[in-house]
Amino acid sequence: MSSALAPLQHRAFRYLAAGRLVVMLGNSIAPIALAFAVLDLTGSAADLGLVVGARSVMNVVFILFGGVVADRLPRNLVLFVSCTVAAVSQGVVATLVLTHTATIPALLGLSAVNGIASAFAFPAASALIAQTVPAELLRQANAINRLGTSAAMIAGAAAGGVLVAAVGPGWGLAIDAGTFAVAGALFRLVKVADYRAASDGPSSVLGDLRAGWAEVVARTWVWVVVLAFGFINMAFVAALSVLGPVVADTTFGRQWWGVVLAAEMAGMLVGALVAMRLRVRRLLLVGVACCFGDAVFVFTLGTGLHLALLFLAAFIGGVAMEQFAIAWEVSIQEHIPADRLARVYSYDALGSFIAIPLGQVAAGPVADRAGVQPALFAAAAIIALSVVAMLASGEVRTLEHRPKRPESQGEESAALPVSA
Repeated sequence: MSSALAPLQHRAFRYLAAGRLVVMLGNSIAPIALAFAVLDLTGSAADLGLVVGARSVMNVVFILFGGVVADRLPRNLVLFVSCTVAAVSQGVVATLVLTHTATIPALLGLSAVNGIASAFAFPAASALIAQTVPAELLRQANAINRLGTSAAMIAGAAAGGVLVAAVGPGWGLAIDAGTFAVAGALFRLVKVADYRAASDGPSSVLGDLRAGWAEVVARTWVWVVVLAFGFINMAFVAALSVLGPVVADTTFGRQWWGVVLAAEMAGMLVGALVAMRLRVRRLLLVGVACCFGDAVFVFTLGTGLHLALLFLAAFIGGVAMEQFAIAWEVSIQEHIPADRLARVYSYDALGSFIAIPLGQVAAGPVADRAGVQPALFAAAAIIALSVVAMLASGEVRTLEHRPKRPESQGEESAALPVSA
């Protein structure tokens, strides 16, 4: 087997990658279905912003606690429970939409539950990758994982637009509920060395949080990128989850919005293939510079240019996004100790996601007052300026890629007992 596919020799990685692929297949359908379910219900971009914002708010509120739990308990178990909760909540949403009994308050509450489940799943899944393969295969493992999820997102995004246009948004939400159930079963099969044996022993939740925070602030490149992505995600998610469906509804049609998102996912797939073979010493610098692609995508969405140009911009944005995503995952996993990795991921998520609800809730009112096009141009400018700020950091520009993890994740961890 070639070195690029070597991580697939490890059973734990295969189950983890398969579970994340299944989750992303459903989750790429769900945002399209939910967006048009809300628009069918009230026709209000502001209501759509509130519903998707509720999920983001609860994700931010619980993400640090999710990181602590993922560093204390078997991460495969955390993923199984969170997927089960998400399957139930999305199943209820699908039922309400299919029976035409959905209300905005009900969707707000269920979106909040789904956000809580995601807050536990994200740090656990991100940290678990480093436990499933040897240190020298981290870059390939992250690339394969991103490759699989990108392929699933392409299929899901394209299918989401067709499903919504053909049979309505409720069935898309039902499919998402089913994928959570399947993914939970796959995550339960992941068996890895117990990283907790390398920890310093029992401590309080507050003590765990302080230890994770110390890892973040000790590395300028970490907190600079996290802070910048607070602004990038605020602008980018608002543009795609709120303003994009509005543009589609008033111009080229709902079914084509799914194809636009599929073009972005196709770019991510190609980007993962590129990253799998990429050999650069300053991996994070390359990834950060590629983030300008997100600004190009959002700007093109606002210009109202030909649909073919929007497909191209979405594809370029996907390629660029994937270079950063893999560079960031590898950098974190190489430089952060194993027993604190989930907490660092949770601080990463908190800083990166905390402003997303603000962007989602504000996008509708801003578009109503200033217009959708100016709102999209403003979002593109925020993204571009945030990338410039990251590149201004010397540590971001000079951090070197090294195919080994900190000492606490060295060869001794391979002999640790397998967790339940």
